[in-house]
Amino acid sequence: MRTYSTKPADIKRVWHLIDAEDLVLGRLSTVAASLLRGKHKAIYAPHLDTGDYVIVVNAAKVTMTSSKAERKFDYRHSGYPGALTVTSYSDLLATKPEFVVEKSIKGMLPHNRLGRAMAKKLKVYSGPTHPHAAQEPVPFVISNARKVS
Repeated sequence: MRTYSTKPADIKRVWHLIDAEDLVLGRLSTVAASLLRGKHKAIYAPHLDTGDYVIVVNAAKVTMTSSKAERKFDYRHSGYPGALTVTSYSDLLATKPEFVVEKSIKGMLPHNRLGRAMAKKLKVYSGPTHPHAAQEPVPFVISNARKVS
């Protein structure tokens, strides 16, 4: 019996739509990263991009548990001395919620050119609308994510 090796022609990509309203950021990110990598498919290969497209809507309504929004910070440095910019996640969720969700999901992907190719298939929108209706996205329900009431 021969070992099956996935070929690029065998990969079929599906568009998934995830509604992030009242979902916990970490649980949402792990599911989205798994869909982007293609780990839910039988043809998954770690050296190939077998994943699907993921659209995340209502990113502004995502939550963080145990007051992490106040305790967690985003650090940016321009390279100049004394130019470290520190922003709390509560400020980022108020101003740029798409950035928070994208950063969380991209951090769970491989940190190489394969991960960057997977990250291009991620589309995040802060509101309930998106411009990808022509792709006919399939709603993806995250059953094990703890919803905050």
